[in-house]
Amino acid sequence: MAAPDTAPPARRSKGGPGHRLRVVRTERLTPHLVRVVLGGPGLDGVVDNGFSDKYVKLAFPRPGVDYPAPFDVAAVRESMPREAWPLVRTYTVRSLDHAAGEMAIDFVVHGDTGVAGPWAMAASPGDELVFMGPGGAYAPSPEADAHVLVGDEAALPAIAAALERIAPGVPVHAWVQVDGPDDELALATDADLTLRWLHRDAGEDLVATVTAADWPAGTVHAFVHGETGDVKALRRHLLDERGLDRAWVSISGYWRRGADEDTFQAEKRAEKG
Repeated sequence: MAAPDTAPPARRSKGGPGHRLRVVRTERLTPHLVRVVLGGPGLDGVVDNGFSDKYVKLAFPRPGVDYPAPFDVAAVRESMPREAWPLVRTYTVRSLDHAAGEMAIDFVVHGDTGVAGPWAMAASPGDELVFMGPGGAYAPSPEADAHVLVGDEAALPAIAAALERIAPGVPVHAWVQVDGPDDELALATDADLTLRWLHRDAGEDLVATVTAADWPAGTVHAFVHGETGDVKALRRHLLDERGLDRAWVSISGYWRRGADEDTFQAEKRAEKG
């Protein structure tokens, strides 16, 4: 597939000092998705890098460890052993509105499982959250003829943010896998959207559905993020069978079945050697 002269923006690494924000409010969007809206003076230092998939590294105190006040990730890493370092979780910024003084992050929650989800469920106005970033990885290119968006609950905030950025009338094909109908979320866009929700509880398979689907014509900019096994299978499909140009595919595993984020990140580091 021939690509236009203007390629999508390249990945930028996260950077800058940590930020400290306070919870303004929370909202239960679906049975498994909680939005936490953050604000406070620290928001002035949070830079909008222009990506729809802008991500931050959230730092949570490790249970049973006493940290000096105020909670400072850099200071902790310099002064305390590695086993006492905070737990870090990666999340997409759903929206960043400096005019309103608010930043929103959507958390996937499954009861008491995990670290960030339970925190989001219990968060109340005034609670603090420390994070690093944002970094950036993807924004839908205005040069593309069409867009493909594929993911699960973890990728849903980035997919929703991308849809809000695509120009009116531009074709978009999106596939999103969630547990069931109650986990579907209203998505706003002016694009010409063809959306398919896939229900995990009904046995609907993301990879099989995408590989069998009709494809939009022209130069396609694809965003495929989610569970690592699914992403690997779809990477091969998009590049080898669909013939997409690698520069026009944003594809990454956000998580791995059976592994928490600490294990997942350790495995990724090991794979990279």
